[in-house]
Order: sequence, then structure tokens, then C-alpha cells
Amino acid sequence: MALNNNKDEELLVTAPEIPAEKQQTMMEFLLEIAKFTIISALIVAPIRFFIAQPFIVRGESMDPTFADGQYLIIDEITYRNNPPARGDVVVFKYPKDESKYFIKRIIGLPGETVKIINGKVTISSASDIKGTELNEPYIQDLSFENTSQTLGNDEYFAMGDNRSNSLDSRIWGALPKKNITGRVLVRLFPFQEAGLFPGKQTQ
Repeated sequence: MALNNNKDEELLVTAPEIPAEKQQTMMEFLLEIAKFTIISALIVAPIRFFIAQPFIVRGESMDPTFADGQYLIIDEITYRNNPPARGDVVVFKYPKDESKYFIKRIIGLPGETVKIINGKVTISSASDIKGTELNEPYIQDLSFENTSQTLGNDEYFAMGDNRSNSLDSRIWGALPKKNITGRVLVRLFPFQEAGLFPGKQTQ
């Protein structure tokens, strides 16, 4: 009697050949994707590195204007042709450690003297020797320290809106213009607070 030896057999099925015309269509499709990817990279990369950059706010130094976790787009073009203005909210490399980025508000401009007495800011200059006290509706908490600093050429005085919880020019001194990355252009997130030039305040 013959033994019935049942064994599983592994079957290999040969895939049907793809017609030449379909192969050509597929190659054309893949080439179009590659072209689109390269062109997109060539367009997006310069925008990303030379025109605008995204930043996420960390910390409470700009409360209530900007809260921790908010997503911002920074305009890197404007200050190449125009100087920062008082009231601009800017992102810059921290002068004491340029690997870190800070977000603060421009308070004092080149050549001005910034005086802070009991938390009140007065700006004086060669054309305004007596000085003018700033109206700062964006401030959440005052810090009642006294200080005075005269700015040189291409130097700015920057402070956070949350004065009692901000590491700024009162502590580390003037902000060199070369350290300024750009001004806050757009707030993208949270969506209910999205807008153009958020926190903008003219003086």
C-alpha cells in the first residue's frame, strides 16, 4: 500500500508582466513627482530660511500678548531696509547665548536714553531732552525697579510685556541690531487668536 504523504507545498506565482506602455506611464508619473518635490523645495527653502520662519512661544515673558505654545511666523525681510520701530515685537538671538531665541518688545531706539523709575518708562533723546513717558497698555505686571541706559548706534532696548517675569535689556543690556531675526508677522495658533502683526503697538 502506498503511503499518502501529505505535505504543505509553497507555491510561487509569477507576477504578470506590466505592459511597456504602462511602465512608461508609471515612470513619467514618478518623474513628475520628483520634479514637483524638487521645485517645491527650491521655493519653500528660501522662504523658510531667508524670508519667514516659524517659532513657538516658550515661557510667560510676553503675557498677556503672547502665551506659551502659540505658533508665530516671523518676517525676516522688513528690517533689511527699515529699522525696527518702537512697539514692534521682535524675535532675536539672545546676546549672551546666540543659540537661544527670545521674543520681546522694542522699547528704546538707537541714541535714546531709557529711564525706568518705579516701573514707568521715560524715553529721552537729543531732540527730547526732557523725555516722554511711554503709554504701555500691553503690560500685564509692572516691575518696580529703577534703571537708566543710553543706547549706542544700532542698539535697542527690549523688554517683555510681563515685566515682573522677563529676562530682558534691564538685565543683560542693549540688544544689537545684528541679533534681531525679524518681527512677528502672523500668529497662526491658536486659531481663534490668529491675525496679522499681533501685539503691534505704536508710540
